[in-house]
Amino acid sequence: MTTSAEPSGAARAIALGAALLVGVNLRPAITSVSTLLDHISTTFALGDTGTGILATLPIVVFGVSAPLGPLLARRIGTSRALLAAMVVLAVALALRVVDGWMLVPGTFLAGAAIMVGATLIPPFLKSLNASGLWVGLSTMSFGVGAALGAGLSVPLERALGGTAQALASWAVLAVLAAAVLLLVGRGADVAAQGRPRITIASDNRLTVVIMTAVFSLQSLLYFAVTTWLPSMLAERGTDPATTGWLLGWFSLIGLIPSLVAPVIARRRRALTWFGPGLGVAMAAGYAWFALSTGTDAAVVSWLGIVQNAGFGLAIGLLVSLAADAPSAGILSAIAQGVGYAVAGVGSLLLGLLHDATGGWTASILVMAILGIALSACTALVIRRRPVSLIAG
Repeated sequence: MTTSAEPSGAARAIALGAALLVGVNLRPAITSVSTLLDHISTTFALGDTGTGILATLPIVVFGVSAPLGPLLARRIGTSRALLAAMVVLAVALALRVVDGWMLVPGTFLAGAAIMVGATLIPPFLKSLNASGLWVGLSTMSFGVGAALGAGLSVPLERALGGTAQALASWAVLAVLAAAVLLLVGRGADVAAQGRPRITIASDNRLTVVIMTAVFSLQSLLYFAVTTWLPSMLAERGTDPATTGWLLGWFSLIGLIPSLVAPVIARRRRALTWFGPGLGVAMAAGYAWFALSTGTDAAVVSWLGIVQNAGFGLAIGLLVSLAADAPSAGILSAIAQGVGYAVAGVGSLLLGLLHDATGGWTASILVMAILGIALSACTALVIRRRPVSLIAG
């Protein structure tokens, strides 16, 4: 198997910058919908069932489309696959609001494009020998995008004169990312690595399973909050503008933790307490949210810190637990594919539990239990060694 030489100088800088721009594009399509969900439901006459499906559809699509990233990368190279994903994302975001019937297929395409980008960021960074700091900056860019989508959607709706226009405007970010990826060129590509045969040795399977469990639990908890937080806050009497601000703050306050967590993932002594501790901290935050009243900003701040750190840690572990770039792509596809499918189904079930119980308390307490499970799985996975998932 031949490998491509690592790009140097300006080419590497452009490639790392492109990774950040791709990361910024992987959340606004979700958080903008969460923020404007009531208005979208009214504009497109969705009804309760349609609204719930729309809110969780992108996350379910993530699981279905997970294999697309590695398959595209093996055929056309990682940077070109990322470019294709950004182009499709821009088109999908624009087309899904042209007419009511396009909303679901457009959202499906947007979710698939986001998933391709998400699965290819770890191998892309691995191929560039990105440091823990750059991995942290990449995960932080996800939070930047989430904060932009949540915080600017309502102002954009007012400025542009409608819900559809506000949703479509996020296509501009995808076009910008595509333009920078055009500059990356072949120098930073991973296509020259050929098409290695995937093989998961028996002694590596447990690592893959535990890492998948970690990403599944982290994703479920993260997306349950970003999907349902506006509804949770509205049930407590919070007005829509404040709800959008708090959802944006959830991502904004998590920027530094998401930057630091991948750096800590490279330091095993700190990781032994930091990793499992995040799950416990999440569980405490959910219990606080379920049982308290009148402390919305404080609870959202706590959850924003620990959950964004958890996401950063998960991405950092995906990179550090892979022995090489192709293995990072495979591990990323498996863990994120299963993880996002679990997140989508789990978020929908938490919504159904809310409908059945008439409130969010039971759903939030279930999330607290899942936080403890995340802590246990993280404690196991940080003890594992890097794995190679390709034939030697």
